[in-house]
Amino acid sequence: MSKNTAFITHAAAIAAIYVVLTLIFAPISYGEVQVRISEALTILPFFTPAAIPGLFIGCLIANFLGGSIILDVIFGSIATLIGAAGTYLLRNNRWLAPLPPIISNTIIVPLVLRYGYGVPLPIPMLMLFIAIGEIISCYVLGEIVLAALLRYREYIFSKKGASSI
Repeated sequence: MSKNTAFITHAAAIAAIYVVLTLIFAPISYGEVQVRISEALTILPFFTPAAIPGLFIGCLIANFLGGSIILDVIFGSIATLIGAAGTYLLRNNRWLAPLPPIISNTIIVPLVLRYGYGVPLPIPMLMLFIAIGEIISCYVLGEIVLAALLRYREYIFSKKGASSI
């Protein structure tokens, strides 16, 4: 398999998993108070840059299929894109890697909720709610995913492991 084909395949698989997780857990994936389980996948750029477009496209599709307004589809997905790129940049520090998606979503999503959906809560309160959900998703669940992937990193990310999947 060529490098480009592998990159596209990994990105597509990550996008699909993001969409499925978001839609399965839809009742807690959208709204003022949300714990988007799929955001745990924002740790994946720690391992592969293919996760960056995969997460962006996955979020874009999940927001669209979840009935989000166009502002949310665009800016919510951009928040995930910024977070994923930041995770990739911080891939040398396990404990800092989950921070970019938390920060980008904490800044962008409350503005979308307030000005796109007209949620009457104060922006600082919305920021707090989104930050709590992102911490649960990215640090708690993301660290569980990271620990599991680190344990099996040699197998999962080697040519031998990838060819047997």
